[in-house]
Amino acid sequence: MMTAGHASMHRAISERRPFRSHPPFDIVAFAASAGGVFALTEILGKLPAQFPAIVVVVQHLDPRHRSLMPEIFGRRSQLPVDQALDGMNVEPGHVYLAPPDRHLLINGDGTVSLTQTELVNFVRPSADLLFESVAAAYGERAIAVVLTGAGKDGSMGVTAIKARGGTVIVQDEATSEFFSMPSAAIRTGVVDFVLSLNEIPSALVTLVAGKVRD
Repeated sequence: MMTAGHASMHRAISERRPFRSHPPFDIVAFAASAGGVFALTEILGKLPAQFPAIVVVVQHLDPRHRSLMPEIFGRRSQLPVDQALDGMNVEPGHVYLAPPDRHLLINGDGTVSLTQTELVNFVRPSADLLFESVAAAYGERAIAVVLTGAGKDGSMGVTAIKARGGTVIVQDEATSEFFSMPSAAIRTGVVDFVLSLNEIPSALVTLVAGKVRD
């Protein structure tokens, strides 16, 4: 697990991951809860328009209200931002948001499944279910990112990501409004990088660019 700044992180991963000429990561899956709208807005606003990976997001929301996240994130993001629809195909360079009160799953054929099955860790949508589906569909070509939030959603899912050879990034305590979700992920022992909110976008660009890989 790395806790250094991005420059140190880039040097560390460059030392242990030989050069590859093709992008090694196809998808980045985010999990966030309390404080997550701000954190996601900051990250999505700093990803370049040519970001070549699929981006999927679980943000815990009050299911009684229509989500305004597509509009909120869309104002800052250079990438198209859409609420995921059941059966749609996910595409690189796009951001897909889990609708309120629906679990978001990504299938092996690159399509979306939305379900209203039982709550997981008291929440729906569940980061654990998203991460587990992404791990099964993309294996080592997946990145999971756990951001600020209460509870422990995502901690089982990051284990699935790591078991399939993927990479796990967690927001650090200093920049997390609520550290419960990141802390629960860290306690699994599978986290690769603990980074500040400002360091996460550049780390994702470096990893997804395909210049470094195990």
